[in-house]
Amino acid sequence: MTVEITDRGGVRIVTISRPARRNAVDPSTAEALFEAFLAFDAEDGVSVAVLAGAGGHFCAGFDLTAVASGEARAWIARCAIPADWADAWAEPLPGPMGPTRLVLRKPVIAAIEGYAVAGGLELALWCDMRVAAETAVFGVYCRRWGVPLIDGGTIRLPRLVGEGRARDLILTGRRVEAAEAHAVGLVDRLVPEGEAVAQAVALAGELARLPQACLRADRASMGLDGGELARRLRREWRSLDVLEDEGTRGAARFVDGAGRGGAFD
Repeated sequence: MTVEITDRGGVRIVTISRPARRNAVDPSTAEALFEAFLAFDAEDGVSVAVLAGAGGHFCAGFDLTAVASGEARAWIARCAIPADWADAWAEPLPGPMGPTRLVLRKPVIAAIEGYAVAGGLELALWCDMRVAAETAVFGVYCRRWGVPLIDGGTIRLPRLVGEGRARDLILTGRRVEAAEAHAVGLVDRLVPEGEAVAQAVALAGELARLPQACLRADRASMGLDGGELARRLRREWRSLDVLEDEGTRGAARFVDGAGRGGAFD
């Protein structure tokens, strides 16, 4: 099982458990995450979720071995956005990383240790808040392999850090340390290494004790409405065209060992 679910009172903890891959998400894990958050949103007994990763890392993105082998092809096809998809609220649709196109009624907090890069960064951006260890690392690392951001990253990152900083991070794909991420607003709370989950669960507990109807109404008012989000995600999805050529070749380079130790070449 690559997605583990536990409840602590009104808090649900969803943990990506592929530590040997730094919790990189393959198609079956993406589907499990999508279903896990649909279930969370529908269940009355839990009010806030925490998304975490096992083994000292949050998520290293989509598993490029699945891209290089062709294993991901069917899942990516399932994630295709129909031209008439008009409302992300009313019509739930999975993203390649799983839940990244869902518009939930309830908040989700990311608990980030280690790497939150590429699609893993997009997962963190999808969450309402981000609690990160002081040693966490962020970055659009998929830039190195010709794999585009197709899980809302081009939409959500500018809303968090401003367009100028977002362009810097997206176009360069550079490594971003936790202190910088916190300074620019990508991370909400910095905590000592090893304490991200505990602190995120504590924060989630605080939110769960508040009047929920009011909290959810204010939260919904801050987000993009379902139609605007659907329109912008449709536009972002067009970048998938480069995955068939540049991205597949980049994924093959990654599988062959390029990039180990953080190298770009």
